[in-house]
Amino acid sequence: MSDDDTKRNRRDETGGADPTIDFGDEFGVVRFADEDDSGPALSFGNETEQLPHWTEPPTGDLPRFMKGEDDDATDAPIRIGDDSTDVWGAYNDTSASRPRVDLTGKTPRFETSTPPPVQRPRREGPIRIGTDPTGENSRPIPRDPSASAGRVRPAQVTRSRRPGDPRPTRPTTGAMQRPATGPGANRDLPMATAVGALLGAAFIGAVVWRPAAVVILVTAIIGIASYEFFTQIRTAHYSPVMPVGVAACVAAPLAAYWMGDAVLPLIIVFALIACGIVFVAGDSIDISPTPQMAVTLFGIMWIGLFGSFASLILRLSTTGSFAGSNIGTDTLFIIVIGVIANDIAAYFVGSAVGRTPLRDWISPNKSTEGLIGGTLGTFGAVIIVGLQSTTWNGLGEWLALAIVISLVAPLGDLVESMIKRNLGVKDFGTILTGHGGVLDRFDSMLFTLPVVYYLALVLQPWG
Repeated sequence: MSDDDTKRNRRDETGGADPTIDFGDEFGVVRFADEDDSGPALSFGNETEQLPHWTEPPTGDLPRFMKGEDDDATDAPIRIGDDSTDVWGAYNDTSASRPRVDLTGKTPRFETSTPPPVQRPRREGPIRIGTDPTGENSRPIPRDPSASAGRVRPAQVTRSRRPGDPRPTRPTTGAMQRPATGPGANRDLPMATAVGALLGAAFIGAVVWRPAAVVILVTAIIGIASYEFFTQIRTAHYSPVMPVGVAACVAAPLAAYWMGDAVLPLIIVFALIACGIVFVAGDSIDISPTPQMAVTLFGIMWIGLFGSFASLILRLSTTGSFAGSNIGTDTLFIIVIGVIANDIAAYFVGSAVGRTPLRDWISPNKSTEGLIGGTLGTFGAVIIVGLQSTTWNGLGEWLALAIVISLVAPLGDLVESMIKRNLGVKDFGTILTGHGGVLDRFDSMLFTLPVVYYLALVLQPWG
């Protein structure tokens, strides 16, 4: 039996009053609504059309939710149900700029309106990065004089350097820096002249007296110069064996005057053995023995070994068939005069007309013009002194001696300046007022002595 038949029989039995159907134990009793369901099932208020019953076949037409432009309709928004709250009013408001859409199937018409232009604030001017348009930073800030009275400037922080690290060079503002106010701007010329005259008088007195007195003067100069070097080398965080270095530098000229040039290699050997003993007795490898031994031997060879050739030159007057002659003292005297003339002439000529830097990364004050001026000064001084000498008495010998001094003396000065630049010091000492230290004054002499000694052995001008 179908459901419709069951429902119809149930209504006939109860006279149409009982709207329930009993489906047995599986589904139970189902009760239907009392009112008649022949009317429309859904309703959206009084203004909407009645929807077709759900049992009717579909018509294929779209429901009409709003009136067309040809219908008798107002512009009032459509309200669903009896609720007076208009939740869609913002979308149906004709005063808004949103266009209205017609869904009735007719030709759509869009109502548009041009929005008013947006008024933006006018910019006063272009904004530049790094400027203050408000002028706040340009206002003077009142300062309290009492606040800065007790202010202490913080100390400069320096980075520690390991042994052997290259020290950065100081920047220069130009290709060459000359004295600002003339030749005497960087030196105290009166004091430097007085000190130089005193040294010259001591040297001349020792030469006139005897060669041994000159050896004592040379040994004192070498000892002071070696002490200055090993003291300043410690500022670069090296740890040389200073007692061994100074002792070897002092022993070298004395041993050379006593036994000749054959003893000089023995000085180096003993110095190396002494340094080895000192570092072997150390606590650990952290003391870096290799760079410390190297810098110690460097000072011994540069100052002690080179300086000992002054004793070897003086020894020419005390040994062999020329014992008692002035060969050694004359030669050393010409060397000293030639080196001093080279330094003075290069300084004044370079300060006056120097324009081309010689090696600006080493010493901006040294110029090519100064080198030429020093060469001319050396030639003039050597020839003038040679005319009074009984040892160097030929023009060829004077020219050879002047050429050697003009080339080697500036090289010794540049090497010493390069070492000072690497260590970051201005002078190795201050014992000689106006000149710096002893090593600063005799740096050119150290390179000149061994070269002139072997030149003399080759030329033998005394023969």
